[in-house]
Amino acid sequence: MRILHTMLRIGHLERSIAFYRDVLGMQVLRRRDYPEGRFTLVFMGYQPEQEAAVIELTYNWDVSSYALGNGYGHIALEVENASAYCEDVRAKGGKVTREAGPMKHGDTIIAFIEDPDGYKIELIQRPH
Repeated sequence: MRILHTMLRIGHLERSIAFYRDVLGMQVLRRRDYPEGRFTLVFMGYQPEQEAAVIELTYNWDVSSYALGNGYGHIALEVENASAYCEDVRAKGGKVTREAGPMKHGDTIIAFIEDPDGYKIELIQRPH
């Protein structure tokens, strides 16, 4: 068994695709509209779905925002240099919510950014 994907409900399809593609460097792996159900599914990732877990963006055509609640945590991405990645995200119009630095009670370098819908994404610096 393996993890296939994490699903996020989004309020603006093209804005979210642009963020995950242009800011985080993911590719659109597949996209399908379901007119009868009035929703669209877009699967995005760094590798084909057969090789790695991906993100499923679910866009319900009649909903423009969601309450995130307090049960959701974050998506985590491994990066070479968290500080440089934050600068790149900021330069591309992304929102950095915690600058790169050691995690509390540890020495792993982390940072946090947000996608356009407010979902948290943790950047974890690859150990050298």
